[in-house]
Amino acid sequence: MKTKITVAVTGLNNTDNPGPGIPVIRGLRDSAYFEPRIIGLAYENLEPGIYMHDLVDKTYQMPYPSSGTEPLLERLEYINSIEKIDVLIPNFDAELNTFMRSEKKLKEMGISTFLPTIEQYEERHKSNLPAYGEKYNVKVPKSTPIMSHSDIYTLKDYTYPLMVKGKFYDAYVAYNAEQVKMHFNKISSKWGLPIIIQEFIKGTEVNVIAVGDGKGNTVGAVPMRKQFITDKGKAWAGITLKDDKMMELTHSIISQTKWRGGMELELIKTYDNEYYLVEINPRLPAWVYLAVGAGQNLPEAIVKLALGMEVKPYTKHDVGTLFIRYSYDLICKLEEFEKLSTYGEL
Repeated sequence: MKTKITVAVTGLNNTDNPGPGIPVIRGLRDSAYFEPRIIGLAYENLEPGIYMHDLVDKTYQMPYPSSGTEPLLERLEYINSIEKIDVLIPNFDAELNTFMRSEKKLKEMGISTFLPTIEQYEERHKSNLPAYGEKYNVKVPKSTPIMSHSDIYTLKDYTYPLMVKGKFYDAYVAYNAEQVKMHFNKISSKWGLPIIIQEFIKGTEVNVIAVGDGKGNTVGAVPMRKQFITDKGKAWAGITLKDDKMMELTHSIISQTKWRGGMELELIKTYDNEYYLVEINPRLPAWVYLAVGAGQNLPEAIVKLALGMEVKPYTKHDVGTLFIRYSYDLICKLEEFEKLSTYGEL
């Protein structure tokens, strides 16, 4: 008999720039332990996951995180009065800060989470990456936060090409100062300042998805190489790897930082077989279902950790497991769209 549970999940934007919500839900649906009722939390009324009724039982519209903590918690309180949420899994970087700081209030509502601490979240910011690398003995590219166009001309220690990154999302390669300006304007209009200038490291991009138990132990970890990348830099296909150095690096970071919750390490493997950490995403990535397919149900593990249950660490994964994304025309009724837009729930 499976345990019935209600889980609220954000990140239902399963588009060409997918959020992790739908693959997280698929992992929970595959759970051998839980029988989940899934509550979708959506910020936009055209997020495809809203209308995937075989995966999402009910969806509620949420105020944007930028509107402040109080409106977000008030809305959650209303939703919880109806649904009695057991666990909340947020999947957007931009909302994590609010949910992390509200952990105590959520607990008072009966909602459990398993998120990084504020300190863990802050120190792995792209703008703090050089200090992070020095503190934890990890190779990282040189990087500098900038606040204006004039700062571009002070970057004397950099050679082109270089990377231009947003504090939450987006990364572009720039080959001259004019391209840096163009990317600066594009990213800052979406995600604000600072913009991160990062040294361009030549090599192959590889990634690791992992979950830490908050005590220094790795609950699960799966390395992957992107096989196909979209123009937005998103993996559209990838394959699991056997790579002891990537796993050692992951275990070392989780052990030293006592990381709590899901994470993704973005790495560059150079042609000299050295690994540079270019980014840490503080939540499960959109390719999380590959880990499930390779034998590690990390969404299930996070729910168990959130509920204080004992979780036996995964020690292996299937090497050579491939994921390939595809587009799909989801047919919906206008009445559903209108109902969500008018009443905020579907």
